[in-house]
Amino acid sequence: MYRVQLQNFEGPLDLLLFFIRRDELDIYDIPISYITEQFLEYIRFLDELDLTIASEFIYMASTLMAIKARMLLPVHDSEDEEFSEDDPRYELVQALLEYKRYKEVAEEMLVLDKKARNSYTRGYNEPDQVEPEQKGEALRDVTMFDIMAAFKNIMKQVREEHYHDVQRFETDVETQSQYVIDHLRKHGKRSFMEICEGFTSKIYYVVTFLSILELIKENQLKLYMGKTNMEFYLELHSPDDLANLSH
Repeated sequence: MYRVQLQNFEGPLDLLLFFIRRDELDIYDIPISYITEQFLEYIRFLDELDLTIASEFIYMASTLMAIKARMLLPVHDSEDEEFSEDDPRYELVQALLEYKRYKEVAEEMLVLDKKARNSYTRGYNEPDQVEPEQKGEALRDVTMFDIMAAFKNIMKQVREEHYHDVQRFETDVETQSQYVIDHLRKHGKRSFMEICEGFTSKIYYVVTFLSILELIKENQLKLYMGKTNMEFYLELHSPDDLANLSH
């Protein structure tokens, strides 16, 4: 019903790295059965939200299942227990390591670019803009996978209303997007649950979440995660943020 296209959504390697980071797994000794179950559960969750699942996610799922099947086959005992090309996970691990290196380099280049934008040449006589001190608990920037995991946890806590009559929900992604923007303009940084306060049905949570994904894709929102990964926070980009993003 509420289909959302996310052209800049992270790919399957990003998702695997998310699992490895979240669960503190050894990238050279990936528990393939566990990772496969987590990956398939994530794809099912995307399908429940009616998000388009890209072909590379489906291909990765089939690759994981093929590796899992190969891991079940009997192998000859070997004195050399080091990770080698004979391990069914070898190609996947090499792809993850290479992708991780590219991602780390890209992040370093973004930091260098940000530093360059904040440096001034001789003769600049405008006063420095000092960031206002953040109040409350410090939050960290997060990935799209963090927000999806947090949303799954939130939905487990939301009590669904049951009706005997057919209910018509007068809302859509565009309407909820404007609602989120207006709410953040009025209140500033807010948690997802604070934005959804007063909603009477899960469908409103789902449509609001989809609208937030669209707004993030359009670079209109900042996203933060709490320490427990059970809640996430949102804030509108400032004009300066938008100017930097446009360059």
